[in-house]
Amino acid sequence: MTAHPLDPLTADEFRAAAAVLRRDRGVDERWRFAAIELREPAKDVVRAFRPGDPIRREARVTCWSRDEGTTCKALVSLTDDALLSWEAVPGEQANMTLDEWHEAHEVLIAHPDVIAALGRRGITDLDLVLIDTWAYGHSLIPAEFSDRRVGWTDIWRRSTPNGNPYANPVNGLHLIVDLNTMELLRIEDNAPPAGGSPMGEYRADLVPGLVQRTDVKALEITQPEGPSFTLDGNELRWQNWSMRLGFNYREGLVIHRVGYDDGTGTRPIAHRLSFAEMVVPYRDPAEDHHRRTAFDIGEWGLGFMTTSLKLGCDCLGEITYVDAVLHDSKGEPYTIENAICLHEEDDGVLWKHVDEKAGAEVRRSRRMVVSFHATVANYEYLTYWRFYQDGTIECEVRATGIMVTSAFDGSTPPTGTVVDDQTYAPFHQHFIVARMDMEIDGPENTVVVSESEAVPVSPTNPHGLALAQRSRPLLTESEGKQDLDWASQRGWKVVNRGHLNRLGTPTGYKLVASASFPALVDRNSPIMQRAEVIDHTLWVTPYEEEERWPAGEFCNQSRGTAGLPEWTKADRSIADTDIVLWHVFGIHHIPRPEDWPVMPVDIVSFSLKPWGFFDRNPALDVPPNPSRCH
Repeated sequence: MTAHPLDPLTADEFRAAAAVLRRDRGVDERWRFAAIELREPAKDVVRAFRPGDPIRREARVTCWSRDEGTTCKALVSLTDDALLSWEAVPGEQANMTLDEWHEAHEVLIAHPDVIAALGRRGITDLDLVLIDTWAYGHSLIPAEFSDRRVGWTDIWRRSTPNGNPYANPVNGLHLIVDLNTMELLRIEDNAPPAGGSPMGEYRADLVPGLVQRTDVKALEITQPEGPSFTLDGNELRWQNWSMRLGFNYREGLVIHRVGYDDGTGTRPIAHRLSFAEMVVPYRDPAEDHHRRTAFDIGEWGLGFMTTSLKLGCDCLGEITYVDAVLHDSKGEPYTIENAICLHEEDDGVLWKHVDEKAGAEVRRSRRMVVSFHATVANYEYLTYWRFYQDGTIECEVRATGIMVTSAFDGSTPPTGTVVDDQTYAPFHQHFIVARMDMEIDGPENTVVVSESEAVPVSPTNPHGLALAQRSRPLLTESEGKQDLDWASQRGWKVVNRGHLNRLGTPTGYKLVASASFPALVDRNSPIMQRAEVIDHTLWVTPYEEEERWPAGEFCNQSRGTAGLPEWTKADRSIADTDIVLWHVFGIHHIPRPEDWPVMPVDIVSFSLKPWGFFDRNPALDVPPNPSRCH
């Protein structure tokens, strides 16, 4: 039993969902479960729920038969132990699974043709070899394999058993594998460049001549009275904030029912916050990289890629951890221990003024941090949702890990940066799509776009100092496709025009975008055909339960544009209604030598800042830091 309708599925519920399909649809050991997740109840059900009310639980399931190859979608009532719907979706491939990735390595590394190809390159110790399977876009699959569930592979080699495999790419050697039969379909074996002798190790015991710093003194964060937040089941409360924590295979961390108590009761801000897609195209047409476009959420799933956190390393201070339960491709549950980290952080000065008579008034800022980390092959994505005492919400992503590299001969390739001896890292991009189901003082919201402009010189503005602000509501989905414009300082506010503050203006929150960039992609490229979502900084749509994935539900081997580009063709109204913001941000990664062999975090963020939501500074009630301001 669960305490709230939005609580994530339990281990028993995963087993129950799989059991219904085995019983009613003959889903046996020849099938794989790609996805089992909670079907979240309708918003009005959630809003009306009170502790002790009966809860109905349903699960969405995606699975397929390895013999027939057709993807199927099911809806299961966990409450009634019943199959509610079953739908075949021919022509679509379910997301990749970790079991497939591991099985492909095991089968391919033992294949005599692969062993022979590696041997011709002088690689005979197979225990040092990593075969890394990637998903395909449909237009790049060889025509004779287009009706199969296929993957293509990179091959890497460790110098030592604990060495970095990504330090030694086996350039020019790629495999195509049928992931249902685990049959090797093709070996692409082209002569690699001679390259150089890069040093790609990052472990202290493997870096030649490394002397670690000795002047780093201990830094401890303590809270003798304990943390200021409480966690009751999945409900987190901290100072004036409240929210519920969720987790699923695709998005990883989900934050529900975000609200702020300003003394009049808890006012809703957002129904649901998450990452809905992450598109990583490599901008290098070379043989080793032209297929390398990852949909890390749609093809693999941030939840499946979430790693356990460790006190003192990933999180520092008075920490509370939350475990996550997911499932493997057999439908069996497993637990990711310490999947989510909860802690408070000092954030410097919150507000301050020094008066010549009254003296100084200073308040320290503190923030509540909800975080999780995902390792997607060579890259790590560290995600932090931060809640501040002044009502601000900040989302930060730190990208780290190891860049993909290639050897080269002769001159430097024009589509990458030299990072080591005859070794380059390709230019690439990380587009992250944040899905924000807003609810500013209720569901009837509107997005207002604002721009600044210089007022021309005139008799009333003789020195040209005046600055004007233009604002207009976005009324339809076509107007809701918005791009960042630095010259006009364009910004977007989500307002409730039916809920006014004491000054008579609509209450609202502003999206502060700080990490958006143009796609710089040819309109006819496979990237843009599959991920047109990256073409705009912001999309605004009316809420629809099934509109969850901005690049389409099935990204693996996807054929063309799906998701937001299709939904918004209807040009529906987005004024004074229940709306969803889709914010595209990320990293335009032009590698630098300092990013090798392991990358210092590259930090990007955006924030939701109260804009008329409060009547005045809501942090006036923060007390001074006792006995510390001397």
